Amino acid sequence: MMVRDIIRILDAKVLMAGNLDIEVKTACGSDMMSDVLAFVKEQSVLLTGLTNPQVVRTAEMMDMHCIIFVRGKMPEEDLISLAKQKEISILQTQHAMFTACGLLYTNGLSGGSQS
Repeated sequence: MMVRDIIRILDAKVLMAGNLDIEVKTACGSDMMSDVLAFVKEQSVLLTGLTNPQVVRTAEMMDMHCIIFVRGKMPEEDLISLAKQKEISILQTQHAMFTACGLLYTNGLSGGSQS
């Protein structure tokens, strides 16, 4: 699935556009970055309600190309600037994390945690 498809599926607002035509293979929904670091496969998109710069640093370490803030959360400008430096797309959706993950799953994106 392309990031561009995720924007449509989640009716998301683009806060920072990286490569919207990059393919992501899995999704992970978490507010605990330690869980993301421990369990996520590469080429994943991160859904979170956490809005601090650590989210971008975690995404960079995991080679993620897109972060989606759920529940209409708005990150600070420093987070968006950091994402721009790292070329990570930042999206915002009004959906709750559970709903957003479900929508992505029903549209073909699998879970990002390792079994």
